[in-house]
Amino acid sequence: MRLLSWTALKNSALSLLLLLGLSSCTTVEVADYQDTQPALVLERFFNGPLTAAGMVQDISGKVVRKFNVTMEAHWQGNEGVINEWFVYDDGETQTRVWKIKALGNGRYSGTAGDILGVAQGEARGSALRWRYDMLLPVEGEEYQVHFDDWMFLVNDKTIINQSDIIKFGITVAKVTLVIQKMRH
Repeated sequence: MRLLSWTALKNSALSLLLLLGLSSCTTVEVADYQDTQPALVLERFFNGPLTAAGMVQDISGKVVRKFNVTMEAHWQGNEGVINEWFVYDDGETQTRVWKIKALGNGRYSGTAGDILGVAQGEARGSALRWRYDMLLPVEGEEYQVHFDDWMFLVNDKTIINQSDIIKFGITVAKVTLVIQKMRH
């Protein structure tokens, strides 16, 4: 998946060097959403057909890619599978299959082919935070990046997903995605 071009990544890296003294650390924790409603339960929302539309922004905030996603999700006990089919505005396509485990108490783990190790997630109230490392292809090369991925359940049919793509501890890009449940 080519979320960024080499030029955008290089420009982001140069901008980061100028901002090195500033930290991209967040003080927001998933526990801050403990009492928010509606409650986000992955097994409930990611079950059946879904659709999504999103965009990728470089460090300056410029939109560098747009995409649509078709998803099909199902659960058996505490194990779920989310199939994702991406179509980017430049015609590129990609498939990802997430295998998710509900660990109890709002905690989740997940794996996928391009995810390094195991993604860790925690849901509280209407929010879920995923953290994981990914091999991100950029113009024929792969870069290891970290995703700080937040999902917010707006209503029983809509999630807004915001992700920071982080390299060397600095946010180099952002992904915004609106996920909708389809009728089935």
